[in-house]
Amino acid sequence: MIRNWLFPIIIGLLAAALAWQGTLMATPYVLMSKAMEKVGGRAPVNSFGFGEPSTADNQPIVRPSPDLSYSSCAFDLSKGPVLVDVEPVPGHYWSVSVFDARTDVAAVRSDRETGGKPVKLALKRFSQRVPRDYEPVQLDYNKGLVLVRILVSDKADYPQIDAIPRKARCRVADTK
Repeated sequence: MIRNWLFPIIIGLLAAALAWQGTLMATPYVLMSKAMEKVGGRAPVNSFGFGEPSTADNQPIVRPSPDLSYSSCAFDLSKGPVLVDVEPVPGHYWSVSVFDARTDVAAVRSDRETGGKPVKLALKRFSQRVPRDYEPVQLDYNKGLVLVRILVSDKADYPQIDAIPRKARCRVADTK
């Protein structure tokens, strides 16, 4: 009797293991795709979008920090490398993070590392060439997100601070 059920049980366990592994591998891509859709609604691909001060009601990503100002750029490297320029924010903590399509962090730069200088990143695939004055960030996927965060501990400072990230640029490089 057990012999009659052994093959179907093995097939069932194998199918369950394959489904589990497939779900584990697909989840990061699905989550990032949804995040890129929500964040990308603020601005076209390869350009920064800016929002109002964070509240639970106006942020597309769950659990925003109310004392951080967020700017984001959904990027696509299929038409060439993407150049990211972010100005420093004097007297405040700020950071630039690059996430690939799998939700992996490809690069992080902050006020602590830059010494008051702008961040100039060139997001690229293996074969793409980038300008010399940009720091290359090698990516395994064409799509992802750039997130700029600025600590705004006093809401009265927001209008002055908000003007700085609006100078940020995210654009396809002119490789001609």
